[in-house]
Amino acid sequence: MSKIPNLIWKTLLCTSLISFAACKDKNQQTGEASSKHKVIHPIVTDTTYLTEYVAEINSVQNIEIRSRVRGYIQQILVDEGSYVKEGQTLFKLSSRIFQEELLKAKSQLKSAQAEYKYASVEIKNTQLLVDKSIVSKSELEMLKAKQEMIQAKIDEAKSAIALAELHISYTEVKAPFSGYINRIPNKKGSLVEEDALLTTLSDNREVYAYFHVAEADYLNLISSNKDLDNNRVNLMLANNTLYGHPGRVEVSESEFDKATGNIAFRARFTNPGNILKHGANGKIVITNTVKNALLIPQKSTFEIQDKLFVYVLDKNNQLQQRLIKPAMRITDYFILKSGINANEYILLEGAENLRNGDRIQPEIIKNSIAEGLATNK
Repeated sequence: MSKIPNLIWKTLLCTSLISFAACKDKNQQTGEASSKHKVIHPIVTDTTYLTEYVAEINSVQNIEIRSRVRGYIQQILVDEGSYVKEGQTLFKLSSRIFQEELLKAKSQLKSAQAEYKYASVEIKNTQLLVDKSIVSKSELEMLKAKQEMIQAKIDEAKSAIALAELHISYTEVKAPFSGYINRIPNKKGSLVEEDALLTTLSDNREVYAYFHVAEADYLNLISSNKDLDNNRVNLMLANNTLYGHPGRVEVSESEFDKATGNIAFRARFTNPGNILKHGANGKIVITNTVKNALLIPQKSTFEIQDKLFVYVLDKNNQLQQRLIKPAMRITDYFILKSGINANEYILLEGAENLRNGDRIQPEIIKNSIAEGLATNK
């Protein structure tokens, strides 16, 4: 008889446990349904996003100034980093050897001119003798040929004078345009050979920024900016500060680089404070516009095996897991390519605490508030 109460006791205990679990599960479902969660419509708005491209900065004019003759540097009339004007003398090289060549050429010219005068007199006298049939015409022709040879000497001497004067002019190295002097590798007294580098000169009043764009980005730029050649761009400096003067894209190359798949663009920037230097680096920042973009907050999404999902609210206030495909990410938002439409509600946040099929009590966030959040991103 003692076994019967034990059996009854065990049966009652099991029944109580099952009832408690059922009640607990019911209470959980009731709690979930009664808890509030924010939901929003996807935001449909015109928006912008920024793209950055590494850029190399070049002066509009930048040249190497080289010695055009061999000689010693006698004077350096500028300092590194100084501003010079067009035509200003920068260096003076030794010119003595060229001065001597000039004197020699002038002496040869005078000698040849004297010979020419003497030959002219001979021809004149011989012509009188030929007219009187005292000498033959062949002798006269020989004298005229001799005079032509002397004329060639005169021309050669004049050419030597011009060459010597040209060499002398090369010993004074002048600035071909106004700009800033770079490093001067050779000092006073140095012997420099012909074509030796003396310095470089940069005109930094305006600079070019060259940047390369991949083919896919190029097509996006063309589609979003109908007239890219007139598009204003900004420049991010190496210290991540924005340069204060916007630039403008001027030209692009006519073909893609087969090795990299990129195409090069060139933007021009004014440089009133001479902040930008030849050879510097930066980033071109282009503002792109997307019309009627479908935006959702990044915090509304969750990731499963490298795929993005959101919870969509159905008519029974239950959450349905939905795969989405973003077109791009901008700050804290995704621009959607597919997955949901503008009329559906999605869970705004807290997806990590919920499961597919959970019932919630939605707290609808109006689009005007959501759009304000997107606008102020």
